[in-house]
Amino acid sequence: MSLSFLRSIGTVSNIFLAALGGLLLAGVACVAYGVFIERRWYRLATYRLELLPEKASSFTVLHLSDLHLVRSDRKKAAFIATLPSADVTVVTGDLIGEPSAVEALVAAIRPVRGRVASYFVLGSNDYFAPSPRNYLAYFRRKRRHRLGVPGRSGDLIAQLEGEGWQHLPNRQVDLTVGGIRTQVVGLDDPHIERHDLRAAVGRDAGAFGLAMMHSPDPAPELAALGYELILAGHTHGGQVRMPLVGALVTNGTTPTKLCMGLSRIGPAVMHVSPGLGTSKYAPFRFLCRPEATLLELTPVPEGAAVSRRDWVGTGRRSETAPTFQPETASS
Repeated sequence: MSLSFLRSIGTVSNIFLAALGGLLLAGVACVAYGVFIERRWYRLATYRLELLPEKASSFTVLHLSDLHLVRSDRKKAAFIATLPSADVTVVTGDLIGEPSAVEALVAAIRPVRGRVASYFVLGSNDYFAPSPRNYLAYFRRKRRHRLGVPGRSGDLIAQLEGEGWQHLPNRQVDLTVGGIRTQVVGLDDPHIERHDLRAAVGRDAGAFGLAMMHSPDPAPELAALGYELILAGHTHGGQVRMPLVGALVTNGTTPTKLCMGLSRIGPAVMHVSPGLGTSKYAPFRFLCRPEATLLELTPVPEGAAVSRRDWVGTGRRSETAPTFQPETASS
Protein backbone atom coordinates (compact mmCIF):
# COMPACT_ATOMS: atom_id res chain seq x y z
CA MET A 1 0.00 0.00 0.00
CA SER A 2 1.59 3.27 -1.16
CA LEU A 3 2.20 6.27 1.05
CA SER A 4 0.16 8.52 -1.27
CA PHE A 5 -2.82 6.20 -1.00
CA LEU A 6 -2.65 6.28 2.81
CA ARG A 7 -2.43 10.07 2.69
CA SER A 8 -5.53 10.25 0.47
CA ILE A 9 -7.47 8.05 2.93
CA GLY A 10 -6.39 10.31 5.76
CA THR A 11 -7.52 13.39 3.84
CA VAL A 12 -10.95 11.89 3.13
CA SER A 13 -11.28 10.88 6.78
CA ASN A 14 -10.40 14.39 7.94
CA ILE A 15 -12.95 15.91 5.56
CA PHE A 16 -15.62 13.50 6.77
CA LEU A 17 -14.85 14.20 10.43
CA ALA A 18 -14.84 17.93 9.79
CA ALA A 19 -18.22 17.73 8.03
CA LEU A 20 -19.64 15.57 10.81
CA GLY A 21 -18.36 17.99 13.42
CA GLY A 22 -19.88 20.90 11.51
CA LEU A 23 -23.24 19.17 11.37
CA LEU A 24 -23.13 18.43 15.10
CA LEU A 25 -22.24 22.03 15.89
CA ALA A 26 -25.05 23.27 13.62
CA GLY A 27 -27.48 20.92 15.34
CA VAL A 28 -26.44 22.12 18.79
CA ALA A 29 -26.75 25.74 17.63
CA CYS A 30 -30.28 25.12 16.27
CA VAL A 31 -31.38 23.45 19.51
CA ALA A 32 -29.90 26.27 21.59
CA TYR A 33 -31.62 28.85 19.39
CA GLY A 34 -34.96 27.04 19.65
CA VAL A 35 -34.76 26.64 23.42
CA PHE A 36 -33.22 29.93 24.53
CA ILE A 37 -34.24 32.43 21.84
CA GLU A 38 -37.14 31.60 19.55
CA ARG A 39 -39.58 30.14 22.05
CA ARG A 40 -39.49 33.44 23.97
CA TRP A 41 -39.33 35.69 20.87
CA TYR A 42 -42.96 36.81 21.03
CA ARG A 43 -44.66 38.86 18.35
CA LEU A 44 -48.03 40.31 17.41
CA ALA A 45 -49.43 39.56 13.95
CA THR A 46 -52.25 41.71 12.56
CA TYR A 47 -54.66 41.01 9.72
CA ARG A 48 -57.52 42.92 8.15
CA LEU A 49 -60.36 40.69 6.99
CA GLU A 50 -63.20 42.00 4.82
CA LEU A 51 -65.88 39.67 6.12
CA LEU A 52 -68.69 41.78 7.56
CA PRO A 53 -71.92 42.90 5.87
CA GLU A 54 -71.63 46.15 3.93
CA LYS A 55 -73.34 48.38 6.49
CA ALA A 56 -71.57 46.98 9.55
CA SER A 57 -68.93 48.86 11.53
CA SER A 58 -65.42 47.43 11.83
CA PHE A 59 -64.39 45.75 15.06
CA THR A 60 -61.31 43.95 16.35
CA VAL A 61 -60.74 40.45 17.72
CA LEU A 62 -57.66 39.56 19.75
CA HIS A 63 -56.92 35.84 19.36
CA LEU A 64 -54.68 34.13 21.92
CA SER A 65 -54.02 30.42 22.18
CA ASP A 66 -51.77 27.81 23.75
CA LEU A 67 -50.18 30.05 26.33
CA HIS A 68 -49.06 27.01 28.37
CA LEU A 69 -48.32 29.49 31.13
CA VAL A 70 -46.23 28.34 34.08
CA ARG A 71 -45.67 30.36 37.23
CA SER A 72 -42.19 31.48 36.14
CA ASP A 73 -43.39 32.88 32.78
CA ARG A 74 -42.79 36.53 33.66
CA LYS A 75 -41.58 37.48 30.18
CA LYS A 76 -44.69 36.00 28.56
CA ALA A 77 -46.95 37.76 31.03
CA ALA A 78 -45.12 41.03 30.34
CA PHE A 79 -45.62 40.58 26.59
CA ILE A 80 -49.34 39.91 27.02
CA ALA A 81 -49.65 43.13 29.00
CA THR A 82 -48.35 45.09 25.99
CA LEU A 83 -50.97 43.76 23.56
CA PRO A 84 -53.49 46.23 22.13
CA SER A 85 -57.00 46.28 23.50
CA ALA A 86 -59.68 44.76 21.28
CA ASP A 87 -63.45 44.75 21.10
CA VAL A 88 -63.57 40.98 21.53
CA THR A 89 -60.88 38.72 23.00
CA VAL A 90 -60.89 34.99 22.26
CA VAL A 91 -58.61 32.43 23.95
CA THR A 92 -58.68 28.98 22.35
CA GLY A 93 -57.36 26.62 24.98
CA ASP A 94 -54.24 25.28 26.69
CA LEU A 95 -54.05 28.37 28.81
CA ILE A 96 -51.90 26.82 31.54
CA GLY A 97 -48.79 24.67 31.45
CA GLU A 98 -49.15 23.36 34.99
CA PRO A 99 -52.04 23.24 37.47
CA SER A 100 -50.29 25.57 39.89
CA ALA A 101 -50.31 28.37 37.29
CA VAL A 102 -54.07 29.05 37.43
CA GLU A 103 -53.74 32.25 39.46
CA ALA A 104 -50.79 33.47 37.38
CA LEU A 105 -52.76 32.90 34.17
CA VAL A 106 -55.81 34.78 35.41
CA ALA A 107 -53.61 37.74 36.32
CA ALA A 108 -51.65 37.57 33.04
CA ILE A 109 -54.67 37.84 30.74
CA ARG A 110 -56.56 40.35 32.87
CA PRO A 111 -55.20 43.31 30.83
CA VAL A 112 -56.47 41.92 27.50
CA ARG A 113 -60.13 41.41 28.28
CA GLY A 114 -62.27 42.62 25.38
CA ARG A 115 -64.09 45.93 25.56
CA VAL A 116 -67.34 44.22 24.52
CA ALA A 117 -66.82 40.51 25.23
CA SER A 118 -64.18 37.99 26.35
CA TYR A 119 -64.51 34.28 25.54
CA PHE A 120 -62.47 31.16 26.22
CA VAL A 121 -62.51 27.41 25.73
CA LEU A 122 -60.20 24.88 27.34
CA GLY A 123 -57.66 22.43 25.93
CA SER A 124 -56.38 19.12 27.23
CA ASN A 125 -53.57 20.78 29.20
CA ASP A 126 -56.18 22.75 31.13
CA TYR A 127 -58.12 19.63 32.02
CA PHE A 128 -55.13 17.40 32.78
CA ALA A 129 -51.66 18.04 34.16
CA PRO A 130 -49.08 17.79 31.37
CA SER A 131 -46.59 14.93 31.44
CA PRO A 132 -43.51 13.93 29.40
CA ARG A 133 -44.19 12.55 25.91
CA ASN A 134 -42.25 10.57 23.36
CA TYR A 135 -41.65 13.16 20.62
CA LEU A 136 -41.69 10.47 17.92
CA ALA A 137 -45.26 9.58 18.87
CA TYR A 138 -46.47 12.79 17.20
CA PHE A 139 -45.54 11.30 13.83
CA ARG A 140 -47.88 8.33 14.26
CA ARG A 141 -51.15 8.65 12.37
CA LYS A 142 -53.03 6.77 15.08
CA ARG A 143 -52.05 7.03 18.70
CA ARG A 144 -53.82 6.84 22.02
CA HIS A 145 -54.32 10.07 23.92
CA ARG A 146 -53.17 9.72 27.52
CA LEU A 147 -55.35 11.96 29.65
CA GLY A 148 -53.20 11.83 32.77
CA VAL A 149 -53.88 13.35 36.17
CA PRO A 150 -56.82 15.77 36.38
CA GLY A 151 -55.76 19.38 36.77
CA ARG A 152 -57.54 22.44 38.15
CA SER A 153 -59.90 23.19 35.30
CA GLY A 154 -62.72 23.92 37.73
CA ASP A 155 -60.65 26.57 39.50
CA LEU A 156 -59.52 28.01 36.17
CA ILE A 157 -63.07 28.34 34.87
CA ALA A 158 -64.41 29.81 38.12
CA GLN A 159 -61.66 32.40 38.44
CA LEU A 160 -61.88 33.51 34.80
CA GLU A 161 -65.66 33.76 34.94
CA GLY A 162 -65.25 35.80 38.11
CA GLU A 163 -63.17 38.24 36.05
CA GLY A 164 -65.85 38.59 33.38
CA TRP A 165 -64.72 35.97 30.87
CA GLN A 166 -67.35 33.67 29.31
CA HIS A 167 -66.61 29.95 29.01
CA LEU A 168 -68.17 28.39 25.89
CA PRO A 169 -67.92 24.58 26.14
CA ASN A 170 -70.30 23.33 23.42
CA ARG A 171 -72.33 26.47 23.83
CA GLN A 172 -73.78 29.29 21.72
CA VAL A 173 -74.21 32.93 22.69
CA ASP A 174 -75.42 36.03 20.87
CA LEU A 175 -73.29 39.17 20.71
CA THR A 176 -73.92 42.60 19.25
CA VAL A 177 -70.71 44.28 18.10
CA GLY A 178 -69.94 46.55 15.18
CA GLY A 179 -73.64 47.29 14.90
CA ILE A 180 -74.47 43.72 13.86
CA ARG A 181 -75.66 40.61 15.61
CA THR A 182 -73.00 37.94 15.91
CA GLN A 183 -73.63 34.30 16.69
CA VAL A 184 -70.71 32.90 18.70
CA VAL A 185 -70.23 29.17 19.27
CA GLY A 186 -67.54 27.49 21.30
CA LEU A 187 -66.66 23.80 21.20
CA ASP A 188 -65.00 21.88 23.99
CA ASP A 189 -61.64 20.35 23.09
CA PRO A 190 -61.94 18.13 19.97
CA HIS A 191 -58.44 16.73 20.57
CA ILE A 192 -59.74 14.70 23.51
CA GLU A 193 -63.19 14.24 21.95
CA ARG A 194 -65.08 16.56 24.29
CA HIS A 195 -66.65 18.55 21.46
CA ASP A 196 -70.31 18.26 20.47
CA LEU A 197 -71.11 19.68 17.03
CA ARG A 198 -74.80 19.76 17.89
CA ALA A 199 -73.99 22.98 19.74
CA ALA A 200 -73.13 24.60 16.41
CA VAL A 201 -76.34 23.55 14.65
CA GLY A 202 -79.07 26.13 14.24
CA ARG A 203 -76.93 28.69 12.46
CA ASP A 204 -78.83 31.96 12.03
CA ALA A 205 -78.20 33.13 8.45
CA GLY A 206 -79.05 36.68 9.48
CA ALA A 207 -76.13 36.91 11.93
CA PHE A 208 -72.38 36.91 11.47
CA GLY A 209 -71.00 33.53 12.58
CA LEU A 210 -67.90 33.21 14.79
CA ALA A 211 -66.75 29.74 15.92
CA MET A 212 -63.97 28.96 18.38
CA MET A 213 -62.36 25.75 19.62
CA HIS A 214 -58.99 24.38 20.68
CA SER A 215 -58.14 21.89 17.94
CA PRO A 216 -59.03 22.95 14.37
CA ASP A 217 -59.98 19.41 13.34
CA PRO A 218 -63.78 20.08 13.14
CA ALA A 219 -63.29 23.23 11.03
CA PRO A 220 -64.74 21.70 7.82
CA GLU A 221 -67.99 20.89 9.62
CA LEU A 222 -68.22 24.40 11.06
CA ALA A 223 -67.59 25.90 7.62
CA ALA A 224 -70.35 23.71 6.19
CA LEU A 225 -72.69 24.98 8.92
CA GLY A 226 -72.11 28.52 7.70
CA TYR A 227 -69.73 30.11 10.22
CA GLU A 228 -67.78 32.86 8.48
CA LEU A 229 -64.82 33.00 10.89
CA ILE A 230 -63.30 30.02 12.70
CA LEU A 231 -60.63 30.45 15.38
CA ALA A 232 -58.49 27.62 16.75
CA GLY A 233 -55.06 26.77 18.12
CA HIS A 234 -53.55 23.49 19.40
CA THR A 235 -51.12 22.87 16.52
CA HIS A 236 -48.46 25.37 17.68
CA GLY A 237 -48.04 25.99 13.96
CA GLY A 238 -46.17 22.70 13.90
CA GLN A 239 -43.77 24.09 16.54
CA VAL A 240 -40.86 22.90 14.39
CA ARG A 241 -40.93 24.03 10.77
CA MET A 242 -38.42 23.31 8.04
CA PRO A 243 -37.42 25.63 5.19
CA LEU A 244 -39.49 24.95 2.03
CA VAL A 245 -41.33 22.15 3.86
CA GLY A 246 -43.11 23.95 6.68
CA ALA A 247 -44.67 22.07 9.56
CA LEU A 248 -43.83 18.40 10.02
CA VAL A 249 -46.77 17.48 12.29
CA THR A 250 -50.01 19.07 13.52
CA ASN A 251 -50.94 16.72 16.39
CA GLY A 252 -54.31 16.07 14.75
CA THR A 253 -56.05 15.54 11.43
CA THR A 254 -55.59 19.11 10.19
CA PRO A 255 -53.27 19.21 7.14
CA THR A 256 -49.87 20.77 7.76
CA LYS A 257 -50.56 23.51 5.20
CA LEU A 258 -53.52 24.71 7.30
CA CYS A 259 -51.92 24.52 10.74
CA MET A 260 -50.93 28.19 11.09
CA GLY A 261 -52.30 31.56 10.07
CA LEU A 262 -55.18 32.25 7.72
CA SER A 263 -56.68 29.80 5.28
CA ARG A 264 -59.87 29.31 3.34
CA ILE A 265 -62.22 26.40 4.02
CA GLY A 266 -65.07 26.66 1.57
CA PRO A 267 -66.90 29.92 2.34
CA ALA A 268 -65.21 30.33 5.73
CA VAL A 269 -61.96 31.93 6.83
CA MET A 270 -60.03 30.01 9.48
CA HIS A 271 -57.29 31.40 11.67
CA VAL A 272 -55.10 28.88 13.48
CA SER A 273 -52.88 30.51 16.06
CA PRO A 274 -49.32 29.18 16.43
CA GLY A 275 -49.74 29.98 20.10
CA LEU A 276 -47.60 31.75 22.66
CA GLY A 277 -46.15 28.75 24.46
CA THR A 278 -45.05 25.15 24.42
CA SER A 279 -45.37 22.28 26.82
CA LYS A 280 -42.78 22.60 29.56
CA TYR A 281 -41.64 19.12 28.51
CA ALA A 282 -40.98 20.31 24.93
CA PRO A 283 -39.55 23.83 25.40
CA PHE A 284 -38.46 24.34 21.82
CA ARG A 285 -39.57 26.19 18.68
CA PHE A 286 -37.87 26.41 15.31
CA LEU A 287 -38.90 28.79 12.50
CA CYS A 288 -42.25 29.14 14.26
CA ARG A 289 -42.23 32.10 16.58
CA PRO A 290 -44.79 32.38 19.40
CA GLU A 291 -47.54 34.74 18.37
CA ALA A 292 -50.66 36.64 19.38
CA THR A 293 -53.00 37.84 16.63
CA LEU A 294 -55.14 40.92 16.18
CA LEU A 295 -57.89 40.54 13.57
CA GLU A 296 -59.57 43.67 12.25
CA LEU A 297 -62.92 42.67 10.78
CA THR A 298 -64.21 45.15 8.22
CA PRO A 299 -67.23 45.28 5.87
CA VAL A 300 -67.12 43.93 2.36
CA PRO A 301 -66.60 46.98 0.08
CA GLU A 302 -69.88 48.28 -1.29
CA GLY A 303 -70.53 46.92 -4.76
CA ALA A 304 -67.70 44.39 -4.54
CA ALA A 305 -67.64 42.21 -7.65
CA VAL A 306 -67.27 39.02 -5.59
CA SER A 307 -69.45 38.18 -2.61
CA ARG A 308 -67.77 37.10 0.62
CA ARG A 309 -69.07 33.58 0.19
CA ASP A 310 -67.34 33.24 -3.19
CA TRP A 311 -63.89 34.55 -2.29
CA VAL A 312 -60.85 32.52 -3.21
CA GLY A 313 -57.26 32.72 -2.06
CA THR A 314 -55.49 32.47 1.27
CA GLY A 315 -54.39 34.99 3.84
CA ARG A 316 -50.93 36.36 4.38
CA ARG A 317 -49.30 36.78 7.77
CA SER A 318 -47.06 39.57 8.87
CA GLU A 319 -46.31 41.89 11.73
CA THR A 320 -47.44 44.86 9.65
CA ALA A 321 -51.19 44.50 9.18
CA PRO A 322 -51.64 42.89 5.74
CA THR A 323 -55.00 42.90 3.99
CA PHE A 324 -56.97 39.76 3.26
CA GLN A 325 -58.58 40.80 -0.04
CA PRO A 326 -61.10 39.04 -2.28
CA GLU A 327 -59.71 37.83 -5.56
CA THR A 328 -61.58 37.03 -8.74
CA ALA A 329 -61.24 33.40 -9.73
CA SER A 330 -59.23 32.94 -12.90
CA SER A 331 -60.55 30.71 -15.64
